[in-house]
Amino acid sequence: MLHRAIDTLHRREGARILAGLIRRLGNIDIAEEALQDAYSRALQSWPVEGMPQNPAAWLTRVARNRGIDLLRRNRRIVPDGEALLSAMLVEETETAEASALADDRLRLIFTCCHPALAQSAQMALALRLLCQLSTAEIARAFVEPEATTAQKIVRAKRKIATARIPYVVPAEVDLPERLAAVLSVIYLVFNEGYSATSHERLTRPDLIAEAIRLGKLLVILLPSEPEASGLLALMLMHDARRCTRESDDGTLIPLEEQDRAHWDQPRIRDGIALLDTALLVNRPGPYQIQAAIAALHAGAKSAASTDWPQISALYGALLRHLDTPVVHLNAAVALAMAGNLVAGLEWIERIEARGSLDTYHLLHAAKADLHRRLGNVAAARECYLRALALVRNTGERKYLERRLNELGGSTAMGRSVDG
Repeated sequence: MLHRAIDTLHRREGARILAGLIRRLGNIDIAEEALQDAYSRALQSWPVEGMPQNPAAWLTRVARNRGIDLLRRNRRIVPDGEALLSAMLVEETETAEASALADDRLRLIFTCCHPALAQSAQMALALRLLCQLSTAEIARAFVEPEATTAQKIVRAKRKIATARIPYVVPAEVDLPERLAAVLSVIYLVFNEGYSATSHERLTRPDLIAEAIRLGKLLVILLPSEPEASGLLALMLMHDARRCTRESDDGTLIPLEEQDRAHWDQPRIRDGIALLDTALLVNRPGPYQIQAAIAALHAGAKSAASTDWPQISALYGALLRHLDTPVVHLNAAVALAMAGNLVAGLEWIERIEARGSLDTYHLLHAAKADLHRRLGNVAAARECYLRALALVRNTGERKYLERRLNELGGSTAMGRSVDG
């Protein structure tokens, strides 16, 4: 029971506590070690003394004190260690932070997105620090060996320390060069919450809420930037469907089967209003286009009345901004749903032949679905088995098993690969 309570606290508050520690301690590795030690102390003391009234504050205090000890011990080898220790030993006066510029997690995003870091390192470090994902989970998200991910994260932390990259929201003149990366990181956090890479449930509401909170802060920071508004609109409209995306046992419910009467209409209206405001700037970008696609789904009274031809056309526009294999996959599915199943399937097969999404379970799941709709039972079964061999999220697995069972197939291959 205690382990579960601490795990919940870690998911809900871990990123906030860590971001504050990084600001105070000035070193990511020391902040992470200090927080981990605080969790260990909690496991030892809380069964005896009872859980404190404010567990997050307790963890923050214990981690901060441990961080001072670690800085004192390592001050000669940590860049600027003496100065960091001196600053930490100064009595702090805690004040309310009313400005978006003072938000620790927003500072952390801009640090992760510094142009001195490679883009893949930015994304990996953000998943580590903001989503609290393990190295193994991040490696699965990037479809790469765990050792590669670990090296990427270590190099990024070292670069931040040795290059003395500041832990601040940059000056207004420097914001444009960081914006694309910051938007990507916030959407990455949202997507990990919306369809968790490896989790017992389909979604992680804590990460969804955090991404939306950060998106709102970014809109406050950049009120005239249409892509910031577009991203927030996109996240709000996706999140409006969250409660209808999984059954009571956690099984994924696909869009066409969701109960639209339970979609969050106020959240949809907020998203559409943001999108309308962004479009008035007349500077379209990928997040505005994706938000427009989400708005078409949100406005459809039923799955059958969805304007798939318009969605397909918007994916064509999106490809001019994001010419990636995943966008090609989504565009192929939209083309199929717009009435050309064969052309959509052929497009997916061309994507598959290039090999870049060979271990991406959603490619095989999409291919299976189109074969199912075309009545190609044997081919659909083979693709579902391939998707099951790759999927890690329990809710998605249950959905794929359901589809396979409806074809009269066995899920044995998928289960044996998953172990």
